[in-house]
Amino acid sequence: MRYEELTGKVQASARLPDRQSAERALEATLETLAERVPDGLADHLAAQLPEGAAEAVRRITAAHEAAPRQREYSRDHGERFDITSFAGRIAWRSGHSEEEALREAAAVLEVLDAAVSPELMHKLTAVLPRDIGELLPEARAGESGPRS
Repeated sequence: MRYEELTGKVQASARLPDRQSAERALEATLETLAERVPDGLADHLAAQLPEGAAEAVRRITAAHEAAPRQREYSRDHGERFDITSFAGRIAWRSGHSEEEALREAAAVLEVLDAAVSPELMHKLTAVLPRDIGELLPEARAGESGPRS
């Protein structure tokens, strides 16, 4: 899927007014997702995304590599946070309310479900806690994994 197609689908799914809003929602969600999942999984996600979207994920993994190891973050597990922090981070990055951020994140995750391999989506689903997993498309939400 090309970047323009990806952002167009996010725009339509989230009912956003323009392409720039869709790009902000996509970038904010991908960056926050990259913080939450293990770096190796984030790298696999970036490899399956078009360059414009992959860059958001790579920015986070590059920052992890450059930063000293933090207690709350493990490159093998990702940073632990719940839906409240997930929404807050996306809202901060996108400049929207937390309610809007969650709606937009759900749209981004729905588009990702169609854009990446089923195996990768299953792995993402498995590492997300139940509350964040509830944002996933219905077919995947029941598969959510470890609940950390």
